[in-house]
Amino acid sequence: MAAERQVVGSGGGRGGGGGAGGSAAGPEENKENEKPKAGGLGDSLGLEILQIVKESQQQHGLRHGDFQRYRGYCSRRLRRLRKTLNFKMGNRHKFTGKKVTEDLLSDNRYLLLILMDAERAWSYAMQLKQEANTEPRKRFHLLSRLRKAVKHAEELERLCESNRVDAKTKLEAQAYTAYLTGMLRFEYQEWKAAMEAFNKCKTIYEKLASAFTEEQAVLYNQRVEEISPNIRYCAYNIGDQSAISELMQMRLRSGGTEGLLAEKLEALITQTRAKQAATMSEVEWRGRIVPVKIDKVRIFLLGLADTEAAIAQAEEEETKERLFESLLSECRDAIQAVREELKPDQKQRDHSLEADSGKVSNIQYLHSYLTYIKLSTAIKRNESMAKALQKALLQQQQPPEEDGKRTPRPQDLIRLYDIILQNLADLPQLPGLEEDKSFLKEIGIKTLVYKAYRCFFIAQSYVLVKKWSEALVLYDRVLKYANEVQAEAGTYKNSLKELPDVQELITQVNAEKYSLQAAAILDAGDTPEVESPSQVKDGKPLSERLETFCLDSSLVSKQASLVHFPPEFQPIPCKPLFFDLALNHVTFPPLEDKVEQKAKSGLTGYIKGIFGFRS
Repeated sequence: MAAERQVVGSGGGRGGGGGAGGSAAGPEENKENEKPKAGGLGDSLGLEILQIVKESQQQHGLRHGDFQRYRGYCSRRLRRLRKTLNFKMGNRHKFTGKKVTEDLLSDNRYLLLILMDAERAWSYAMQLKQEANTEPRKRFHLLSRLRKAVKHAEELERLCESNRVDAKTKLEAQAYTAYLTGMLRFEYQEWKAAMEAFNKCKTIYEKLASAFTEEQAVLYNQRVEEISPNIRYCAYNIGDQSAISELMQMRLRSGGTEGLLAEKLEALITQTRAKQAATMSEVEWRGRIVPVKIDKVRIFLLGLADTEAAIAQAEEEETKERLFESLLSECRDAIQAVREELKPDQKQRDHSLEADSGKVSNIQYLHSYLTYIKLSTAIKRNESMAKALQKALLQQQQPPEEDGKRTPRPQDLIRLYDIILQNLADLPQLPGLEEDKSFLKEIGIKTLVYKAYRCFFIAQSYVLVKKWSEALVLYDRVLKYANEVQAEAGTYKNSLKELPDVQELITQVNAEKYSLQAAAILDAGDTPEVESPSQVKDGKPLSERLETFCLDSSLVSKQASLVHFPPEFQPIPCKPLFFDLALNHVTFPPLEDKVEQKAKSGLTGYIKGIFGFRS
């Protein structure tokens, strides 16, 4: 029942839901009991509104999008504040409403009380927004809670206009009210009013950020970045068509927008691309024009250039990886849509293949084009990961290895280049490209480039284990591949610009060869140290040399030589055997006179035996 009272009571004006969490809130209750820094009436009160809001949200559920947990926290904190300030709303039998007035502003916790009221109403509204996807009727309750949050924010702003409150708190209260007002108008789809409120909020936070140090300005700048997509979305709905491109770039750079704008922005981008796709009817690839009739493929091809541009502009490897995964996912969906069109059209494709003398159908060629995009994107992603690993290998010796963090090795790069070579091997097998000699030549040159890099890192892995001859042979193989690339890449330089620089690899290999030869000479010239008698092992197990001290590292290993096992055979005295041989030489006395002779019986004895006369 306590848990039920917490959920039901946490959305209203009372703090009755805090009873469930009162026992577990020891440190938080101590925080509420602390006296504020600004004490008397003559001192100005201050409240770090944005900092308190952000810290509370991150520590109590919003890091994982759990608005219900944050709402319960706000209810419990309200209850503790009212108890500490003796500002109770009646008792358990009767509710008596109270309002915070200017006369009570002797403690900044009264301002915090109203701030928590607004945060509780806002978190309940965001919880209802998540639930409204499946239950549309909850949208009315959502708007009601947002209006309640704006009402509490306006009350906070009115109280902060008092002379007892410092200027920074006044500005933060105005920005907080403008932010919640903008969110309410955004839900009502009143774009102009929402944009005005968001712009006011953005202006105040930008001024506050410029007035303080960089450490203090981080929170304000983060809030400005959060509301910038909302402003651009409002501008687009008002009529600014240029805002959609900025929204797409914001979404791509961040890897997806969160919060209020997420679903609306995704729907807007899909709708805009769908409109553009209506005018797209064909695509040209390798000199052949292919009609595009599938809407999902049109939308993917239209967003391809934007995603590739965002990948090129991304600086962090994590952002690039996220964009690559998003692009590959969309490409797989487009390929699946084409496959579904290929299945019912199998007979027609076979007929067109025969009629065109080996030329594949348009839908099959479109499938080959999308597969080429998927494989090329996978190659670029693995190449990007390989570059990041190369940087980590170069910096490996400088910083110490962190605990629990795996150190990159050349074997990791070999695996990536194996995948790249496998993707390149799949490209010439695409239908419609078997006779394209230029394409096959280009793929062959790319294969040589990546083979050279793969051999280079295999050689480096041999260097680590001091296999000098194997590494030297592989370095020669790298130079062979690199020279072949330089000899054959004359007419394909424009199409091979994105490949790694072969000349740089040749320079690096030559340097590594000289270094390897020097290391091999030094390693061959090293004479092994003569072990002292106390370190010489004679091969005896420990049980046979207990009286002699000997440094034997094998004793602490899993193959310690303690005793001979199985033990050797040793001669032992045998157990005597007793044989009774005297019996053969003993002459026994005759016993004929002692043995009773059996009487001879004939027919008479037989008859007597029948009739019972035998004695």
